[in-house]
Amino acid sequence: MPHHSHAKLSMLDLVGVREGGTVAQALALSLRTAQHAERLGFARYWLAEHHNMTSIASSATAVLVGHVAGGTQRIRVGSGGIMLPNHAPLVVAEAFGTLAELYPGRIDLGLGRAPGTDPLTMRALRRNRAETEEDFPREVTELQELLADARPGQRLVANPGAGTHVPIWLLGSSLFSAQLAAERGLPYAFASHFAPQMLLQAIQIYRRNFCPSAALDKPYVAIGVPLIAAPTDDEAQFLASSV
Repeated sequence: MPHHSHAKLSMLDLVGVREGGTVAQALALSLRTAQHAERLGFARYWLAEHHNMTSIASSATAVLVGHVAGGTQRIRVGSGGIMLPNHAPLVVAEAFGTLAELYPGRIDLGLGRAPGTDPLTMRALRRNRAETEEDFPREVTELQELLADARPGQRLVANPGAGTHVPIWLLGSSLFSAQLAAERGLPYAFASHFAPQMLLQAIQIYRRNFCPSAALDKPYVAIGVPLIAAPTDDEAQFLASSV
């Protein structure tokens, strides 16, 4: 594989709440971090979706994306990712369509197919919707259609959303989304912080089976890698011990 030194750097933020700290402090730190990442020339700043976790404040992902995009100028801001089974595609299209109208050319929509939470919370989020991971391909299609130009006679239109063409990324920690992203010609982000042993196989499947699309003419991969940064190795080791 040829060596490319121009790989873009991006950040994924779970908005961790520090011991003895508050959610408000965590949110303020996320914005400062995004502003700093922008000054350093990072390409993207993505916010995760997690629920019912006391140490993580990234549950209302679209709200956070808007907050960070509003406090920065150029960096792309997006979801890493919206856990699609938890949300009706129309609601996602309207939220990200609104963000795209507010911050044109800067919003990414990363989609995951896991619940991102425990079964009790999953039921609370979805109420009586019996979405499963098997519904994911169909729901991705629905989102693609809602963010594309509205067709004549189309009865269900996302306003805002239609015509915004917000870039959709598929996120995965298994081989399923690698295959789907390849079939759809969508960019693919692999969560190697969850499943490092699957990384190379997933990327190989994605690249080998990639079909060019209106969104993308050749494969495009992002890799999630956990990183602990501190002034000294000892401090970094200490911080890593709490993950």
